[in-house]
Amino acid sequence: MSDNVVPIKRGPDAAPPTLTPILSLTATPMNSVNAIILDRMQSEIPLIPALAGHLIAGGGKRMRPMLTLAGAEVVGYQGTRHHKLAAAVEFIHTATLLHDDVVDGSEMRRGKEAANIVYGNPATVLVGDFLFSRAFELMVEDGSLKVLKILSGASAIIAQGEVDQLTAQRKIETSEDRYLDIIGAKTAALFAAASRIAAVVAERSEEEELALDSYGRNLGIAFQLVDDAIDYDSDAAEMGKDRGDDFREGKMTLPVILAYARGNAEERRFWQDAIAGFSTEDEDLAHAVDLIRKHDCVTETRERARHYAQRACNALSIFPDSAARRAMVEAAQFAVARGY
Repeated sequence: MSDNVVPIKRGPDAAPPTLTPILSLTATPMNSVNAIILDRMQSEIPLIPALAGHLIAGGGKRMRPMLTLAGAEVVGYQGTRHHKLAAAVEFIHTATLLHDDVVDGSEMRRGKEAANIVYGNPATVLVGDFLFSRAFELMVEDGSLKVLKILSGASAIIAQGEVDQLTAQRKIETSEDRYLDIIGAKTAALFAAASRIAAVVAERSEEEELALDSYGRNLGIAFQLVDDAIDYDSDAAEMGKDRGDDFREGKMTLPVILAYARGNAEERRFWQDAIAGFSTEDEDLAHAVDLIRKHDCVTETRERARHYAQRACNALSIFPDSAARRAMVEAAQFAVARGY
């Protein structure tokens, strides 16, 4: 792989990064992807499209399918096979969100009531299963065993990551290395697979496959790091979910891991009680936020995210400069600068 560096830093007078370039780049194929999503979430059982549509039509950045579409642009693919695969990627992601909200008992998702609150846990789990099945139908229709291996492997890794996160919940001794393993599985694996399959359908070299895989994987880690920082740095209106969800659920995210490591004896006792579930009231959350700010844990978490985003951009250095490459770089810049 090239040693060239694609800089992530922007000049002091540059406008804040946005998703506009990648949205513009992928707008036309995304219309096709959205049509496939709408068609394949239908069922003769009315509850299925109603519940699936509650989440799918509820917004979201569509980052993962956009990576498939943008990756196809950066490798110069002219076909349409990747449209169904991008839809499969979004179905996998949506299914995991539905299952996550049941596991976590979430009350909000994308700024409105979560599907499990509206429709109940059993229906939410089963519709998540339905969407997983639709994703695999789309993969099989594509006909590539390599694509099937990449996306099915990612699905298994995501599930393992979610189980690992569950077993780490309320365990104050969770290390930074284990945390990175968890987010690498539950978030970054799908980013990586979504990006890589673009090179597969284009029949490009393994080097280009691995470059897109590295881009997606590092972007996914950066994206999750920022998500975990936002939980202690933004209000619910910005996030589209309840502020402090991670805190109340006893999740050991990087801001907490850093605050616990840097705290004095009294602070560490607070974190032990909070993560164990004994101190989860609003005033406890406020104290947690104060401690995280005291030790600059959100700032450092975002710095770590910038490191991974830079690695994502560097992975694109084997591709020639193009509007597609620039859009993918700015998407990485946006991922670490965003506040929601």
